[in-house]
This record gives sequence, C-alpha cells and structure tokens, in this order.
Amino acid sequence: MEEGRARLDPLAPFESPHTMPIDLQNHPVVLKLSAQNPSWVAQAETFRNELTIYIPPQANLKIFEFLRDDPQLSFRAITDLTAVDHYPSEPRFEVVYHLLSHTTGERLRLKTRLEGENPVIASLAPVFPGVTAFECEVWDLFGIRFEGHPDLRRMLLPEDWEGHPLRKDYPTEGYR
Repeated sequence: MEEGRARLDPLAPFESPHTMPIDLQNHPVVLKLSAQNPSWVAQAETFRNELTIYIPPQANLKIFEFLRDDPQLSFRAITDLTAVDHYPSEPRFEVVYHLLSHTTGERLRLKTRLEGENPVIASLAPVFPGVTAFECEVWDLFGIRFEGHPDLRRMLLPEDWEGHPLRKDYPTEGYR
C-alpha cells in the first residue's frame, strides 16, 4: 500500500435483512399486544431486524398507552412520526410511528392505514406530549388531521398555503 493511504480491511460478507427471519408470532411485542387484544395486530413484519406492526387506526390511543405503560415493553419515547402517500391506491395513507424503549433498547415501528377521502386519526398528545410537533408537520405536508390535537396548525408552510405538498396528487408547480 502507498504511504498515507488508509488500509482497507476486507469487507464483511453481505447479509440481507431478510436472511434471519424471526418467528413473528412469538415475538414478545406481538405476543403482548395480541394477548391484550387480538385485533390490535393486523400484520407484522421485520426489515433490517426492526419490527413493524400494522395496527387499526381506531385503537391507536389504547395501543400506545399499553406499549408505554407495560413494564416489560416500556416504549416511552416516540422518536419519529411521518406518513406515506400511496396514491392512487386505497387506503391511501400510512401513518408511521417510531418508538424506542430505553429499558430494553428495542425499536418498534407502528403503521396504520387511512382512507384518502378524509384522513383523520386520534392525536397521541395525551400519551406522548412531545408528539405535537410531529403531528403538525404531518398535517402541514400530508393533510392528515389529528383529532384532539391541542394546536394543530401549519408548521413549515405559511398559514395561507393551499394544499399539502407531499401528497402525490399535489401539482408539481403548486396551485396557481
């Protein structure tokens, strides 16, 4: 090797995130949620060893309270909240929540699907007060309304902005 150049170690073999499947039926979080209410787990999957659980939108407050308050799970930090627009498919929107348990160090992604006509879901502000800014951002960019939010308003765009620019049917040059 030339002097002054970094020595490169041989690359570790590539491991696909799907090569080590987990028996999701027996995952502790899935077991606990299903035991509490079987309808709370609509679907579960893993990607890069991170668990994703699809939940029904009408039960989101109860599910998040349970995940926060259960002493073995202890998901007390919401690290992110965003949305995905699947236009023109229905249900059109997915609201995506990322949680962290400081007790176990585990991360959890929860997704819920909403129809495109009038996307509304209960605000998580009563469970996680720090989520209000995330909800304002999702409202501003996707137009998903968070029912019960203490102060839902535009955060990134001017109050008189027309539309929600991260929707896939938003005009590329904006409204005129």
